[in-house]
Amino acid sequence: MRAWKVRFLCFVVLNAAVQNVTSLEEELPDSIFGNFLDPVKAFFDHKAESNATVAKFSLRKPSHPDDDLCYIIPGKPDSLATCTFNSTSKTFLIIHGWTLSGMFESWMPKLVSALYEREQTANVIVVDWLNSAQNHYVVAAQKTKAVGHEIAQFIDWIEETTNMPLENIHLIGYSLGAHVAGFAGSHATNKVGRITGLDPAGPDFEGKHAHRRLSPDDAHFVDVLHTFTRGSLGLSIGIQQPVGHVDIYPNGGSFQPGCNLRGALEKIANFGIFAVSDAVKCEHERSVHLFIDSLLNEQESAKAYRCGSNDMFDRGMCLSCRKSRCNTVGYDISKVRKPRNVQMYTKTRSSMPFRVYHYQLKIHFSSKVNSSNMEPSLTVSLYGTKGEAENLQLKLKEKIVTNKTHSFLLVTEKDIGDLLMLKFKWEETNGWSASSMLKMVSSWWSGSSDSANVTVHKIRIRAGETQQKMVFCIKDPDAQTLTQELTFVKCKDPWRTNRKRTPRRVTLENH
Repeated sequence: MRAWKVRFLCFVVLNAAVQNVTSLEEELPDSIFGNFLDPVKAFFDHKAESNATVAKFSLRKPSHPDDDLCYIIPGKPDSLATCTFNSTSKTFLIIHGWTLSGMFESWMPKLVSALYEREQTANVIVVDWLNSAQNHYVVAAQKTKAVGHEIAQFIDWIEETTNMPLENIHLIGYSLGAHVAGFAGSHATNKVGRITGLDPAGPDFEGKHAHRRLSPDDAHFVDVLHTFTRGSLGLSIGIQQPVGHVDIYPNGGSFQPGCNLRGALEKIANFGIFAVSDAVKCEHERSVHLFIDSLLNEQESAKAYRCGSNDMFDRGMCLSCRKSRCNTVGYDISKVRKPRNVQMYTKTRSSMPFRVYHYQLKIHFSSKVNSSNMEPSLTVSLYGTKGEAENLQLKLKEKIVTNKTHSFLLVTEKDIGDLLMLKFKWEETNGWSASSMLKMVSSWWSGSSDSANVTVHKIRIRAGETQQKMVFCIKDPDAQTLTQELTFVKCKDPWRTNRKRTPRRVTLENH
């Protein structure tokens, strides 16, 4: 498929931004979507007719999280009593995003139930703006400000009628709904306590001024989960730039474990717009399920770590919790407000509970002869007081250079407890050749060590979740034979070193 067709397909199905409707129509007169842009053009031609934005406020019950049994009607105080609104409890406003079906997504009752499970006396209000949200994306995006303004009026009325402190109000917005929440917070007379943005929509909002999107100014505390930002395919369903006080990027904020984006795009190419929900559901909606997970699995809450970039995080270089450098993902996040935005990263599993355990491994590869351009397969097995995690691959972010310390990020899906022992395996992946065999035989015959023979004598480890720092030494320092797998145990005195004594090294044989 030609590049321009792919880009336009992404615009239609995956919410790509439309900056100039006329020019797009001229460029793509033979689009497979025919007159798709006509309603958008009509919208711009008839803005005056679209001012009647209506938002409804359904106070859901724990016993019926998927039913709209009672609506609070602004201006009618009796509706508060009818719906048993509790003015002394926390109030959550859930704001959905763009929809093709005109119906609530399946995650909505799950989030309602999870909120009630954590906060039994809370008011969980679902904001229904489906009539506006089910338009073409460009139209729905244009409506977000008006919907947010209407929610702000609702918040002002609630505050005036019940004297409820706005610190108790928490807006939770998904996709376009995150920007709706931002507009609501900015238009309310007084600031609400918190806004959580669940993968705020990117198209039409990326790079915009703070007043035209969700921003830290919209509440006393704004936290954001980014799960489907711009990736290698050039798509950006969720906004990439930080827009809160704390912005967390699970798995780099691009593609999530267990989601098959390429497969989804192939479905769109084959089946058109009918495949859109499958395409965006896994990646984009993962933000919602991460938040639900944080409500239901309080004891297994995931941690995120402050880092300058995702690449640095993938090297394990940002697992410190000093000076608020780490935080809890989701509902129990610490409300840290810095002069500048805080960007944080974490890894997750592919399903709930999403929490994983992060380790940094610092390994110094030594050789008598400096060598580079080595890309071995490095495997580590961890053994702890609660279990083990075996054959974990260390991902190389760069080629191995000898006489240099390399840093790696290692993740386990289960809690293995306090680390007691690890096994380290080096396997050469360059393959066999006559020259490599001749070089290896020569090394064996002479007993010399060259760039093909690398030594490791210590491995330093930092555990992100416990903040433990450990040093592991070779188990048998007198071992002289070459081996593929080495066993390391905790050093007896990891914090003291004797510079005068040269530690024994064990050679890793490269095959």
